[in-house]
Amino acid sequence: MIEFDYYSWSEFQKFLSSLPQKDEIELASTISKIQKYGMQIAKQQGWVKKLARNLFEIRTQRAHNIQRIIYFHIENDQYIITHGFTKKTQKTPLKEISKGRQRRIIYLTRKDHPHDN
Repeated sequence: MIEFDYYSWSEFQKFLSSLPQKDEIELASTISKIQKYGMQIAKQQGWVKKLARNLFEIRTQRAHNIQRIIYFHIENDQYIITHGFTKKTQKTPLKEISKGRQRRIIYLTRKDHPHDN
């Protein structure tokens, strides 16, 4: 079963809380569906997309509100969500991809240390 953990749960929680309630529910539902059905189904359904080497995004859209969550793979069925953002352009902004990459590097170098959950 797919398991998501968070680079910073408190930061991610703030992001979720900042969204309109229906968008927050849509995002939480998509994460649950990925965990339940797995990555193969998630790819087929368009819930996830590869951005770069070991960097992916969870994709949701409700009306004109487009939310993205950047994550990376650790091992087996374990993934780390680096952060979320509201997408305002067609392409995923490079600064968001860079933030995900930086957090992946930091996470992997501090892997043996407790992180903010």
